[in-house]
Amino acid sequence: MTQAPLDRYVSFLGMDCDGNADRLMAHLAGRMRDTDTRWTAYFDKKLIEKERMGNDNLYFIGSQMNTLSAFFEEIDDAEAQALLWHLEQNCC
Repeated sequence: MTQAPLDRYVSFLGMDCDGNADRLMAHLAGRMRDTDTRWTAYFDKKLIEKERMGNDNLYFIGSQMNTLSAFFEEIDDAEAQALLWHLEQNCC
């Protein structure tokens, strides 16, 4: 019997974790363009590392949960904080 390859997101079926992660990352990119804080250079570096290592957006968000939260709190972005919370509770 042949076993299908494991999918680490199988338990997230129907929750659109990837789509929500993509939306948060697009939001992050926009806010980084519009905001000059201490986090901008940090995330620029981490996003380069993300690409080099081939990590997906959900993995990146899970790895950067605290710094993303601090960034969105600092710039008073309630929409991003809510989406980040949703991802943390349901997808990470």
